[in-house]
Amino acid sequence: MTGLYALVKNEMIKMIKKKRFYVILLILLALIPMFTYAQMRVAQHTQKQFGTSDWKADQRQKVTDWEKRLSSARTPDEWKQQLRVQIQIANYYLDQDVNPSSPNAVTFTREFVKNAVGLFIPLIIMVISADIVSSEHSTGTIKLLLTRPVRRWKILLSKLITVIFFTSLTVLSTGLICYLISGVVFGYNGWHMPIFTGIQLTGADVDFSRVRAVDQWFFLLMEFGLVWFTAIVVAIMSLMLSVLIRSTAAGMGVMLAVLISGTILSNMVSSWETAKYLFMVNLDLTKYLTGGIPPIQGMDLGFSLSVLSVWTVVALIVSFTVFSRKDILN
Repeated sequence: MTGLYALVKNEMIKMIKKKRFYVILLILLALIPMFTYAQMRVAQHTQKQFGTSDWKADQRQKVTDWEKRLSSARTPDEWKQQLRVQIQIANYYLDQDVNPSSPNAVTFTREFVKNAVGLFIPLIIMVISADIVSSEHSTGTIKLLLTRPVRRWKILLSKLITVIFFTSLTVLSTGLICYLISGVVFGYNGWHMPIFTGIQLTGADVDFSRVRAVDQWFFLLMEFGLVWFTAIVVAIMSLMLSVLIRSTAAGMGVMLAVLISGTILSNMVSSWETAKYLFMVNLDLTKYLTGGIPPIQGMDLGFSLSVLSVWTVVALIVSFTVFSRKDILN
């Protein structure tokens, strides 16, 4: 274990010297204030439009707009199903007198992470992990690394531990930066605001029989747990591509294409049932907490977790097998 500790320490130093993590922090520090300002402008526009800051007026207006779209003959059937679900959930919050998007730092963080888990967070995770092995080829250090008197699986394990550490740090940093910056505008309260979870979909109907209210701090923990799991899956898939593809640019290009195609497929593959076994279609796990509509009927939280787990295990097996047998002379 002493040798593994030294390897991990070495990988940590290399990761810090690349300054990728600092770039990610700068991106977050630049983008989150923009999103905070946009959210503030939305709240101001709503208050100006309805002449009140009452969230119920805004919620009822949304329901009215959705019902108009639902009655339109131009609205596709798939969208109509989503609109029916959204209307039922919105009316449920109205009946329970609970604001689902109360303006505070905790709610902003929850909403930002929910919207970012499908593409934004996977992209910044890819930046960290996509070149952790392939960069060794471009710099020529792969020969020096693999000719050391250390088992190859230990070398890759040290890289895996480093990727997991910085992935976890990135997810944590995203939450902290969101909370600290948005709190300046919206206030730092909202930890004990009730959030409804356990909403389940049955066709075009919503089942509220298992719904229970939890404090927002607890809901945030559940949400970040799922986001962390998604980030780890993306990191390990990127690690596998870094092992398989020697070119860093090519590896990052492939992963970028996969993640973007996953976002597109999630909106287009409702009739292609076998697509639910693709890992990129299952990345948005947080939608299951609040009754979000899955890309393909029959998908649920347990199914998506299982699919992602299988892909992760296969990626680890492929990575360690290929890396242990890699020909460094060619």
